[in-house]
Amino acid sequence: MKSMKDITPKDFRRLVREGRWQQPTAGVSMGYAQMNLVILPERYAFDFLLFCQRNPKPCPVIEVLEKGQYLTFLSARDADIRTDIPGYNIYIKGSLHSTRWDISDIWQPDFVTFLIGCSFSFEDALMRAGISIRHIDEGKNVPMYITNLECIPAGIFHGPYVVTMRPIPRDRLFKAIQITSRYASVHGGPVHIGKPELIGIKDIDSPDFGDPVTIKEGEIPVFWACGVTPQSVVMNAKPDICITHKPGHMFVSDLLNEEIATF
Repeated sequence: MKSMKDITPKDFRRLVREGRWQQPTAGVSMGYAQMNLVILPERYAFDFLLFCQRNPKPCPVIEVLEKGQYLTFLSARDADIRTDIPGYNIYIKGSLHSTRWDISDIWQPDFVTFLIGCSFSFEDALMRAGISIRHIDEGKNVPMYITNLECIPAGIFHGPYVVTMRPIPRDRLFKAIQITSRYASVHGGPVHIGKPELIGIKDIDSPDFGDPVTIKEGEIPVFWACGVTPQSVVMNAKPDICITHKPGHMFVSDLLNEEIATF
């Protein structure tokens, strides 16, 4: 088998569909865009789409599927959204009910699927510029934190930003900002730099999702908006049911990161 960074998205999705990959997707299929997932009944879909439109930094929408549709058409041609993501969280009235690896048997004909840009997509560009990605180096899931930065509400949806954190050397900080700012469709540039307590993060070594990573001397914690934000928002809105990806377990698309940069 090819290394996971070189595997094609199609071959990777086959592994997922066969139950042979149930791990985070950071570093998988480098060069190809990864995406967050939100699935809601149709009665909530307009409110959520409006929420994303008002909050494009944490919720940059890449693709929306028609009601009941589970095969993607823009992000990939052969992907089944019910089976091709290596971890699904099922929320019932705002509470995490279960985590599954296949949602085919609970699919509903009124489900509307949203695919949202993911910051994993700009990590390839950072690494090509010589900026290491600590959670990839340490074989961990990216650390994610619920902040005190409030999203603009829409309908029933309201709540705070979730952010990802990557330690960046001081002398590479401006380069990291320049690179990631090109990728507005996958969260773009940072929302905060340094001093996590200013955005409500009490303990940087205790992320709300993902794993803690090492911050070395001379490095600054840099925070980007995260597509796990809808999961925080769903816990507030309490829809009857919502299905999301398990944090860090993304949909790997056929779109190149450079294509995403021009959206």
